Amino acid sequence: MLSRWQGGLAALVVTLLACALVILDLTDDGLRTWWAGHAMTTDTVSGLLVLLITVLVVDQVVRLRQIKDRARAVAAQAAIMVSQATRSSQAVSQALAGSGDRDAAGDELRTYMMMLLVGAPVLIGAKASRNFLEQAQSLGAEMARALVAARTPGSAGYPPGRLDEAVQRLTIASTPLLQVLDPETQRAIQGD
Repeated sequence: MLSRWQGGLAALVVTLLACALVILDLTDDGLRTWWAGHAMTTDTVSGLLVLLITVLVVDQVVRLRQIKDRARAVAAQAAIMVSQATRSSQAVSQALAGSGDRDAAGDELRTYMMMLLVGAPVLIGAKASRNFLEQAQSLGAEMARALVAARTPGSAGYPPGRLDEAVQRLTIASTPLLQVLDPETQRAIQGD
């Protein structure tokens, strides 16, 4: 399968070739006579050019639609993950502070990590979504460290603000992905 730019270039080349043949047919009597004397060749060449132009242009249109649809799917996945990340990090922060249920925080973290496993194949394809996935994995690791610190009595403690920084990095990484969503959906995700 051709890349997006290669397919567009191929469509342009075939279209220019067809235009060149039309111009030559209009201006060159010798070429026009040759084409007229070879009807089967003329029909075959013109049919193939029309077919190539049609296939290449339709392929580009379909590819652009797929990219747009994929961007929406990635944005939806990212929105769900950011929401769960927020819930999980709040539960872990509460457990770390001693005011929350450590088991519930562990359940939230497990749910978040399962979402990471399920969402990884969707998110790994492009640079921005891969960056988001890396930040999401980093946040998962930070929550696990914080939860271990919350469960270990007498541990040196977990550095304050470290978990919040990881959540902030995830939020920043999600911004370019969430831009394809309509403003109402973006507000709902952000809790406005």
